[in-house]
Amino acid sequence: MTTKTEYRLENLSCASCAMKFENNVKNIPSVAEATVNFGASKLSFTGDATVEELQAAGAFDGIKVVPLTNRQPEPKIPFYRRKENIVTFLSLIFVIAGMTYTYKEIPNPTVATGLFAVAIIIGGTGMFLTGLKNLARLDFDMKTLMTIAIIGAAIIGEWQEAAVVVLLFALSEALEAYSMNKARQSIRDLMDIAPPSAVVKRNNEVLELQTEDIQIGDILLVKPGQKIAMDGIVKSGRSTVNQAPITGESVPVLKEVNDEVFAGTLNEEGALEVTVTKLVGDTTIAKIIHLVEEAQAEKAPSQKFVDKFAKYYTPIIIVVAILVAIVPPLFGAEWQPWIYQGLAVLVVGCPCALVVSTPVAIVTAIGNAARQGVLIKGGVHLEEMGRITAVAFDKTGTLTRGYPEVTDFIVGRGANADILQSVAAVESMSQHPLARAIVNYAKGQGPITKEVSNFQSVTGKGAYADVDGELIHVGSVLWASELTELPDDMKQHAVKLQQAGKSVMAVLANHTFQALIAVTDPLREESAKVLHQLKAIGIRHTVMLTGDDQRTAEAIALQTGVTDVRAGLMPEDKLTAVKELIGDYGRVAMVGDGINDAPALAASSIGIAMGGAGTDAALETADIALMADDLSQLPYTMKLSRKTLQIIKENIMFALGLKIVALLLIIPGWLTLWIAIFADMGATLLVVLNSLRLLRIHK
Repeated sequence: MTTKTEYRLENLSCASCAMKFENNVKNIPSVAEATVNFGASKLSFTGDATVEELQAAGAFDGIKVVPLTNRQPEPKIPFYRRKENIVTFLSLIFVIAGMTYTYKEIPNPTVATGLFAVAIIIGGTGMFLTGLKNLARLDFDMKTLMTIAIIGAAIIGEWQEAAVVVLLFALSEALEAYSMNKARQSIRDLMDIAPPSAVVKRNNEVLELQTEDIQIGDILLVKPGQKIAMDGIVKSGRSTVNQAPITGESVPVLKEVNDEVFAGTLNEEGALEVTVTKLVGDTTIAKIIHLVEEAQAEKAPSQKFVDKFAKYYTPIIIVVAILVAIVPPLFGAEWQPWIYQGLAVLVVGCPCALVVSTPVAIVTAIGNAARQGVLIKGGVHLEEMGRITAVAFDKTGTLTRGYPEVTDFIVGRGANADILQSVAAVESMSQHPLARAIVNYAKGQGPITKEVSNFQSVTGKGAYADVDGELIHVGSVLWASELTELPDDMKQHAVKLQQAGKSVMAVLANHTFQALIAVTDPLREESAKVLHQLKAIGIRHTVMLTGDDQRTAEAIALQTGVTDVRAGLMPEDKLTAVKELIGDYGRVAMVGDGINDAPALAASSIGIAMGGAGTDAALETADIALMADDLSQLPYTMKLSRKTLQIIKENIMFALGLKIVALLLIIPGWLTLWIAIFADMGATLLVVLNSLRLLRIHK
């Protein structure tokens, strides 16, 4: 069985080069299938090709193949030592020298031509070699068209313009390489988050190991100020951990025994011993990197359109260039000016700006989102998110924190001074979520020391037990009313609390009323603000889908500003509701926990999971995961998606608009090679730099 092999790629500078390299690898006899991920600079193929064969496939553009296991960071080459910058600088020197001999008082055309020729050779040798090879195979890419145009210009005596075109081409290649490296930096940043080695305790022996050699069950020794190298569970120690690289959270999180920690996070204060629970390839950060790279490789709808358009666009440009060069002379015009115009059409018609218009924006946006703690699993989801008009929210764990808390403890007249301790003692015997909320509340007031005996749970009503000789009942107000008469003022309190969407319990001691306890799943602090921001962005409709009762749901909706409440829903009812919303509003996003809301998430236009960090199911099922379990990441994601859509449209407009304007200059005969190269390379740089604006969008 042939296995899938992956390599990292160096010197992959342009989208058209990536497409050509992919085709070259596919043409290797021992390769069954191959995919080049331009955004992540990564090659995946099925087959038995050797590194030498892969290097040969990328030799046309100096593409190097590097094993994934090579964890050495790419060497940072100074600006003045980069090959493309040196070539551009030397070419510039000779162009300036050539112009000096062209425009001095007594021109020397022979010397000027020689200097321009040297500039062309220095700046264009690599392009010429590739272009001529492509020409022999009738493969018309950007370098083929440029080669024909420059050689043609030299043949008809336009040495100066040919040299300037080569210089501008070399300059644009250098700037494009810089811009693409900047766009890819987000992936490199992710890869550098986790340290390559760690100090491990194994069989009572302390070792420093590469992360690839660390096994499940090993104990990591993490000092203050060190990064945690692997996912695991805290075995001993107590410290705050900065999880921003994984979740985007700015506030460090307290970690104690049995708490989960992630590779790449920073231990701040105390020493920790961490039991490793995942191998290096299965850590949360490894999964994030893998999913981000897959996302950047997946073509968005607009990119598929551009690729299809470019496939037919280039041959059309070649035909137009030939017609421009030969048709006017056939009707009596001079040959040289129109051949020159035809060559200029070839240059201006290069599709490079169009080809990179979408992928650079997608790569930049997805990488930026990953750094902010938002995992977007593909360009198609990024674009779709930008078109969302309605958002459906699950209540529990999404708009609320997902766990109950005591909000009110109202003591009646003549109640025992230590009644809270008695209640907590009874509830400590129960596994009910409301019971745990009461116990946690009581622990905040002091330790629970009372003895409990004869504990009994009454299904649907509450529980009772003997506590230090007293019979204590804790349960629903209705059950308490059956056991004794409740004071009128306490009944009124209970009704008000219930109207606010809280679960209310009464406490009795020896069948005498003692207190009321109100418990609720508290609203997230950011929920109301997030709903307001979504409406400001342009979301037309927000709806809450919950299994809770109508009264509780409406109380939450009143606090958050949700306008549509649908309560008492089973999972299949949520699915039906999402389908109805899509029918009414078109594109609908569903925000949930990624597990319980799976049917609704799957049916929605975009499924958004809360809390992706450490939750494999959320990472696998959702289209977008908010890693920090932070709802405030939602408006940021919406804003980023809409800005990406806008920039993609601008890029396509720039790429085609500048070319159309330049081509129209053929009519009065004003199109020159200078204008052509400015239109083509200018459009490419404009598209790349415009896409890099997405790096500036933050929460």
